[in-house]
Parts: sequence; C-alpha cells; structure tokens
Amino acid sequence: MPATPATPPDVLAVLVENHRRFLTFLERCVGSVDEAEDILQDAFVRSLDRADTVRDPGAIIPWFYRLLRNAVVDHHRRRGVEDRALAYVAGTADQTAPGADEELRDEVCACVVSLMETLKPEYAAAIKRVDLDGAPVAEFAREAGITANNAGVRLHRAHDALRRQVALTCSTCAAHGCLDCTCGGPSRRQT
Repeated sequence: MPATPATPPDVLAVLVENHRRFLTFLERCVGSVDEAEDILQDAFVRSLDRADTVRDPGAIIPWFYRLLRNAVVDHHRRRGVEDRALAYVAGTADQTAPGADEELRDEVCACVVSLMETLKPEYAAAIKRVDLDGAPVAEFAREAGITANNAGVRLHRAHDALRRQVALTCSTCAAHGCLDCTCGGPSRRQT
C-alpha cells in the first residue's frame, strides 16, 4: 500500500513533538546546549522550506535527523575554520592540531571500522586505503593492479556493502547517528 504524502503541517507537528530528542542528539554532537539550540532552530527554519519534499509520514524523523547530521558537519567545519583563523591571527596556530574533517572522522562509530572485516577483502582494502588512509583512487588502483575506473566501481560497491552492514547491525543508530552507539558490534556475515 503506497504511503500518503505528508503535508507540511504534519511534518511540523512531528518535528515539534520530537524537539527534546533532537536537542539531546545535537547536545551529544556539539557538546553545548546553546550551540545545539542554535543548530536546531536553524534546522527547523530550513525544514519549513523543505517540508513538502517528505512524501512518507514515516520518513519525517529520519529525514530530519539527516538534516541535523548535515547541520552538525557544517557546524564543525565552520568552527574548525574559525578556530584556525583566530589561532593564525593570534599567532598561536598549532600546525599539529587536527582539522575539522579529521575530528569528525574520529567521532565516527568504532563499529564501522570493525564492520569492514565482514566485507569482501577487496572491498575492505579499498575503503581502508582510500577513505581511511586518504590515498587517491588512482594510487589505490595502481597498488591493486586495476584500472582507475575499476577502482572507483570497487569503492562504490564497497561503500554500498558497508552501508548495508551498518543498517543491518546498527539499525537504530545507523538511522539517527552513531555518536552514542549501543549496537553491540558487528555480525560476521560476508556481504
């Protein structure tokens, strides 16, 4: 049975009902109640323009969590840029301090790394070398003895397989963010 489209008032009602959950999620992500409230208010405003894009009423909460995760990433990036600019102006720039992207990568659920062990070895190698080690796809292709196009396809398939494993293993935290993971770790099924 097809889902009936959600109307903007329905979307807004669900968002308002879940305000506390969203705020708690953001507090864990940014570590500050004030910053979490600012991000949530901005997200609510942005959702007003996009509420009519939600077709399935059951997808409202996952849709908004996706919007919140993107807002958190933007917040961390802006914060990192601001911190580095202030440090530069003050003459105290620490060249060894990690950038915003590195900080975010370190916050990713540790089970994602262990889930790589459940993938085909060539998929795990592609993700490890390109995503975790930061090697260009062309360099990974040379090392693996395949073409760059083949390496790109392999990486895409590896991401899909890892995404399926995360959804299978971490169901709830996969949909709402793995910053406070309670999934208990990976199953040992090859994908």
